Amino acid sequence: MIEQVTSIEVAPEVAATVRAQPVGNAGNGSLAALLDLSRRARHARDMAELTFMAVNDTHALAPYRQAALWSEDVGLRSLSGVVQIEANAPYAQWLERVFRHVNVEGKRPHAFDKSDLPEDLAADWDEWLPEHAMWLPLAADRHVKGSARGALLLVRDLSWTEQEGSLLVEWMDVWNHAWQARFKPPLFSLRIWKARVASFLRPEDGARGWWKSRPLWITVIVLGLLFYPMRLSVLAPGELVPAKPAVVRAPLEGVIESFAVRPNQIVKKGQLLFSFDEALIQSRLEVGRQTMATAEAEYRQTAQQALSDVRSKAQMALLSGKIREKRAEVEYLEEQLTRARVLSPQDGIVLVDDPSEWIGRPVAVGERIMRIAIPEDKEIEVWVAMGDAIPLKEGASASLYLNASPLAPVKATLRYVSHDAVQRPDGSYAYRVRAQLEDATEHRVGLKGTAKLYGERVPFAYWLVRRPLATIRSTLGL
Repeated sequence: MIEQVTSIEVAPEVAATVRAQPVGNAGNGSLAALLDLSRRARHARDMAELTFMAVNDTHALAPYRQAALWSEDVGLRSLSGVVQIEANAPYAQWLERVFRHVNVEGKRPHAFDKSDLPEDLAADWDEWLPEHAMWLPLAADRHVKGSARGALLLVRDLSWTEQEGSLLVEWMDVWNHAWQARFKPPLFSLRIWKARVASFLRPEDGARGWWKSRPLWITVIVLGLLFYPMRLSVLAPGELVPAKPAVVRAPLEGVIESFAVRPNQIVKKGQLLFSFDEALIQSRLEVGRQTMATAEAEYRQTAQQALSDVRSKAQMALLSGKIREKRAEVEYLEEQLTRARVLSPQDGIVLVDDPSEWIGRPVAVGERIMRIAIPEDKEIEVWVAMGDAIPLKEGASASLYLNASPLAPVKATLRYVSHDAVQRPDGSYAYRVRAQLEDATEHRVGLKGTAKLYGERVPFAYWLVRRPLATIRSTLGL
């Protein structure tokens, strides 16, 4: 919007003979014309209709011979009585220079003539324009004080009166409001942002004291912000895991026959968890017992023969060793039969995916089957990608934002960070981080989310350029 102007500069010899009237006391015809133009401007369909009204229909408020509408970004937009402007015409080029000159000198509506122009422009005035001109500027941006997007130039042979000037200023105020409602500048227009920055850096009229050094203060503030300490942080996938679970592994090689527990079941120490197929062990144990019984019978028979046969005494030592061998084999199979029924090593909750997938499946010795975790003993496990790794110290803060409860983060303290990156199931490498919970949580083990890990404090400038520099270096090798 343009600044409100209550008076117009006119020639001194005309001001003495012209009776000044405010807009409210203007003739009924002028007020009616102003109201009609205002209504039409508000309901204009596009900017082309608005430009036509500015250079042609303004004649209803104040008679003139010629009118021209100009803007900084486009130049001459419209001329009265002309359908299309020839940009290379001498008149258009000379008028463009006049607009540029007056726009720098005059930010307020005012009347002027060729005496207000430099000699090179005033020399051609009589060839192109009448004697008296009226300058009506248009505000460029409501957020940039003192700037001018353009202006409307009206010229005629007679001097301009204050009454006409007041009506024209009011009309252009309405017209400019309608124009800004239609005009949508680009969001990232370099010209508009340059004008806003220049207006901010330019001290206000009449400013005193330190405010005149606004650029210096801005420099100090920017430097202060660049060296302001910020905490490095990184986001990574996290999960609630048991802190010290008891891992239940296969004690023997065989086939799992049945499960006695279900997932997430609370169990007691010594409670049956699952059992192996005992048929093979039972058959091997029965064969071993029979073999041991046969060896004992042979030993007794040889012992009787040894009473009368000297050679039989030499076989007694061999048969005695064979008996001990078979007895050890039977004891081992009996132990295996006992271990075929796996019991819980501690009180806790059963952590297993799907028991039905294990039934009938052959397993090797030491293969992990399930875990028994204490429900209250939880911690956070985080996988930090190699590209996101920042210096993390033991005792640093961490937060886990669970997908099931994103508004209630789980607070924790870093316990350790793995020295080497570990390959994950998806093929990527990441560092394992474990964090101990600061307070107990009701969320169950296994819930996933996004963890935020906090590192040391660094200057804001380093915090701002760390990732871009790392990306540039890894991509370009600089």
